[in-house]
Amino acid sequence: MTFIEYISTLGSNPYFGAGFGLASLGASVAIFRKGLQGALIYFRRHYLITLEVPCRDKSYQWLLQWITVKGARKTQHLSVETSFEQFDSGHVVTKYDFIPSIGTHFFRYGNSWIKVDRTREQQTIDLHLGIPFETVTLTALGNQRQLFFNILEEARQLALNKTEGKTVMYVSYGSEWRSFGHPRKRRSISSVILDKGISNKILADIKEFVNNPSWYSDRGIPYRRGYLLYGPPGCGKSSFITALAGELEYGICVLNLSERGLTDDRLNHLLSCAPQNSIILLEDVDAAFVSREDSLQMKTAYEGLTRLTLSGLLNCLDGVASTEGRILFMTTNYIERLDPALIRPGRVDLKEYIGYCTEHQIEMMYKKFYQDTSESFSKKFSREVMKFNKPVSAAQLQGFFMMHKQNDFEILLNDLHSIWES
Repeated sequence: MTFIEYISTLGSNPYFGAGFGLASLGASVAIFRKGLQGALIYFRRHYLITLEVPCRDKSYQWLLQWITVKGARKTQHLSVETSFEQFDSGHVVTKYDFIPSIGTHFFRYGNSWIKVDRTREQQTIDLHLGIPFETVTLTALGNQRQLFFNILEEARQLALNKTEGKTVMYVSYGSEWRSFGHPRKRRSISSVILDKGISNKILADIKEFVNNPSWYSDRGIPYRRGYLLYGPPGCGKSSFITALAGELEYGICVLNLSERGLTDDRLNHLLSCAPQNSIILLEDVDAAFVSREDSLQMKTAYEGLTRLTLSGLLNCLDGVASTEGRILFMTTNYIERLDPALIRPGRVDLKEYIGYCTEHQIEMMYKKFYQDTSESFSKKFSREVMKFNKPVSAAQLQGFFMMHKQNDFEILLNDLHSIWES
């Protein structure tokens, strides 16, 4: 039997024909599947663009709010986010925002369809935030990154609009900064009355610093500025910083150096990752540290409660790892308790004493509270207060005025002694 006849015999064999057909079909399916997978991979690589935003990223909450407002309005799979809105009167209203839940959502942005995948890791916990780790992934046709940039910029602008005209307070939470309470209505810097020239001096110095970064870089000087406000309690140090932030349209990052668990490394991280356009405020630094000479004779209040060291703070303020473009304020009631190294030039560039009310301050505060009175009343009132020859703080004087909102001038003069009794 020749070879050709043998092949013909096999071809006419039904068992062989069935097996060959099945094998051919299986091979064809495998090749088709492989080709389809390759085509999908090629399509994803060249015709799809994705953006993954983890919950640790600063734009994560912005993006969720933007998707809620601008994008997935019609989605039926929602999760709730409760917030509170405070009006100028102090009245607080509860608000419920429905954001896209865990899962897949679609919405249209301009001429593009966007696929949103919000996922949550059940076994992974974000140690800093104490919540399950989440990500939001955006997928769109094309390869234009500008699409995602526009979305993130819109989300950022939407978040900024909520705090427009207000001052945002931040506090440290772990190694992150979080907004604290409700954004406050910006306080006018003219509402905080200091002694002559002090307010304008500090404001002019900060504006010169903010507007001239190249002056520092051209001369090789670190681009940061430190201020120390010292004086008796209740004289307007914290109030002035709040008003100053409002004038500059900055936020305020309040850091408690006596906080338990605060270490040198964590402090350095917090100072380096502070929100943009914000003032870092270290209040009552004397409560956390005493001078090195005094520490040899007495135990410090923070000893055993925190692992922050004075040398660590000094390195954070002007060490090689300290950040640029930083505005830092420190306040204290007892400047003599501070270590000289903490307030030397380079760490503190401007020191200002905020003391008890002078005759000028009393007069200006009287005009601020009783705007419809004559010039002679304010001058006479300030002279009468000074006759007591006792120090009076701005907080005491303000409390006195608030207790006598509707009283006439003679009653004010008769009750002046109550200022020092409060």
